[in-house]
Amino acid sequence: MSIVYQTDKRSGITYAYESKAYWDKEKKQSRSKRTLIGRVNTETGEITKTDGRCLKNSPYQTVKLTEQDEILSRLKGMKISELKWEILRLEIENKELKKKLDES
Repeated sequence: MSIVYQTDKRSGITYAYESKAYWDKEKKQSRSKRTLIGRVNTETGEITKTDGRCLKNSPYQTVKLTEQDEILSRLKGMKISELKWEILRLEIENKELKKKLDES
């Protein structure tokens, strides 16, 4: 199992696929099955999950994408040390919320 990157020549968008190799008994050859993982951001190399059906244009998906975009844009300008502090803050907040849940 490996990750394969393929660029669409028409749009210039790079997609990431999970490739699984298997043996085809009839043809007596190795074959591969690819499953789409998502779109690759060329600047950061980050893979954004997608199902290849333009869900960002769906009226049901717009709220979730705008919330995610808002969070990502806030985190984009942060340095690594600031991100580490943010992770630490969120872990502490998570523990406090778990305590409240256990108490009630």
